[in-house]
Amino acid sequence: MMKRVLVWQWGRRGGGPRFGLNLAQAIARLPGREVILSLSRRAEILTAPGFPHDAMTVWQVETYGSLSGLVMRLLGAPVVIPRLLKKLRLWQPDLAICAMTGPIDLLMACALRCAGVPLVVVVHDALPHPGDGFPLQHTLQNILIRQAQGIVALTHHVAHQLREQVGMQEREIMVASLPPFDYPALHGKSRVPPVERLPGPVRLLMFGRLLSYKGLDLLLEALKRLPSTLEYECRIVGSGPDSSELRKLAALPHVSVENRWVEEEEIASLVGWADAMVLPYREASQSGVGAVAIAAGKQVLATRVGGLEEQFAGLPGVTLCDVDVTVLTNALEALIVAGPVVPKMQVRQTDILWEKMAVTMLADVEKSRRRQEASQVEAVVTPFS
Repeated sequence: MMKRVLVWQWGRRGGGPRFGLNLAQAIARLPGREVILSLSRRAEILTAPGFPHDAMTVWQVETYGSLSGLVMRLLGAPVVIPRLLKKLRLWQPDLAICAMTGPIDLLMACALRCAGVPLVVVVHDALPHPGDGFPLQHTLQNILIRQAQGIVALTHHVAHQLREQVGMQEREIMVASLPPFDYPALHGKSRVPPVERLPGPVRLLMFGRLLSYKGLDLLLEALKRLPSTLEYECRIVGSGPDSSELRKLAALPHVSVENRWVEEEEIASLVGWADAMVLPYREASQSGVGAVAIAAGKQVLATRVGGLEEQFAGLPGVTLCDVDVTVLTNALEALIVAGPVVPKMQVRQTDILWEKMAVTMLADVEKSRRRQEASQVEAVVTPFS
């Protein structure tokens, strides 16, 4: 059994570090496992309320804060890699999991190869979304994947996209479902007591990166078609480039647009404000925002695209609709008319789902490793038989 597991995610902000933390916590709760979590020293999550500093070993790594800082880290590889290798040899992990890929993960991959530690990469997006990420992000991810001994996709949709890429047809790709994300995740403790929901109109929230593929145009047209007699509040909150869709959305009655980065410590209260989360996406691998909504027990209205149908299949309080303005308008109207619904998800349930995901992932990784070892032995023995 792979007893000692390193989980790393070196993003500074966003869902990556939270995913890494939740995965590490879940593995740490499993019998016979030890975990070290490696995060960027600049990660917002380190100063967020409820971060479990005393509950697990956290290895903070200096990353970068700008494009020039990224270039310097990459140019400093001859110094950085030996430092990483020294730490790896001190802790001696049996397995390393890259929870979400980033631009300098190849430095860790080199150190892991030198230390003889098998690498598993969790792939969130097989292909870049329009306007998302940075130049060469997926090129670097593809290089990292090809160095990994194990590949894990979070939906079968992403696994299928990976298999269609050059050189990936023969690779084994494991699939692990994305559990609900809790903000803040307090390692088995209850979340901050919720503020009582006062009477008033239904509160709709679209949260996340405000990019075109998130369906801003669909939401705009659907909201414009809603009957003027309906009472609701709709907040569109996140960061993205200024666009005509955002300006038109902000001009609608009942709608506000907050084009800004949402800090880690604000996410719980923002999601807590909402009665329902709206995901009118035109394409998606899976949704971290949707995972947050499910953990909070919120209703979800999402389009039936990419891996969303797979992620939300069978979950109560989730409405899926086609990528069509009329259908989305009708779904929004039904949601508003039905009124607020009391949240039902409990923290303990999210912990159980994360543990189930961790158990399945580690079991699949160990089975894959044994198959690879057997295949290597067969390849050596066959010429002499």
